Amino acid sequence: MSTILVTGANGFVGSHMVPALVDVGHRVLALVRDDDGAGQVKRRLAPSQRDAVEARLGDVTQPDTLPAALEGADAVLHLVAVPRDWDGGATLRLVNTEGTRNVLRAASDAGVRRFVHLGALGVVDDPDLHYGSSKVKGMALVRESGLDWTILSPSLLFGPRDGFFNILADLVRMSPGVVPITGKGDARFQPLAITDLARAAVLTFNDQATVGREFLLGGPRYWTYREIVEEVLRGMDSKRALVPIPVALIRLVATVAEKIRLGFPVATDQLRQLKHDNIGPLGSVVDGFGFEPRPMEDGLTHLRHKLQDQEPPAS
Repeated sequence: MSTILVTGANGFVGSHMVPALVDVGHRVLALVRDDDGAGQVKRRLAPSQRDAVEARLGDVTQPDTLPAALEGADAVLHLVAVPRDWDGGATLRLVNTEGTRNVLRAASDAGVRRFVHLGALGVVDDPDLHYGSSKVKGMALVRESGLDWTILSPSLLFGPRDGFFNILADLVRMSPGVVPITGKGDARFQPLAITDLARAAVLTFNDQATVGREFLLGGPRYWTYREIVEEVLRGMDSKRALVPIPVALIRLVATVAEKIRLGFPVATDQLRQLKHDNIGPLGSVVDGFGFEPRPMEDGLTHLRHKLQDQEPPAS
């Protein structure tokens, strides 16, 4: 089995990837930025898994921290990415594009050839789409790296500690009986269970036939934004009226919120991204990895608990 450096090991995706890799016999070097991140990684592991995980301090935006983090690694699973920023895309480019460049260069310099990268489904290289453009450019760097790369590009991911669905759940909690729907609510997504992405990653490291390929990964059906909100309500066992709000109005509020750094559930960049469906081929998980992905129906019951209460119990 391999020793795998996992960047972003304390993030949502990393918190599911690390134990999945350990459970099949890999050793994990968990890249985190500080001791608090290292503590998060440890707390989320079962006692029997902890000896196979070693925290390494580093930051993908600081190239000089990466060589030491890569010592002893046979492969890299690069997960670090940010979904939004407050500075017109500068942080998105710094982390999602240049951070990827830095990790690729460090892996190459260390002689680590196997590189698995977390991409994103439905993104395009449009300068008006800051997140999408930053991810597309990062994925291009992976393809051009000369390493033994694989890109896993999922749609929305659901599971304990997820981002998108917990944001919607918080919106439900603060709503006075109604939940706003962006525009017509007809933007399409293909939600994938985080456990299925972790399973695909494990299979990727065990299969050389995945080298040089990108896999567009989504669940077994397409969902509109409106249907997703309805499923969030079912998962929370809550009832709310759904009220369509013009995109222009939501954009206005989001723009003001961004200027004053006020938390708002959706960024203006994300609103622009809605013109592109976030879907791929149905059956892609079966075709690529030989198993049926979990449907999202009845898969959002973790939203009955607030984000901080979705952490595993201390052990």
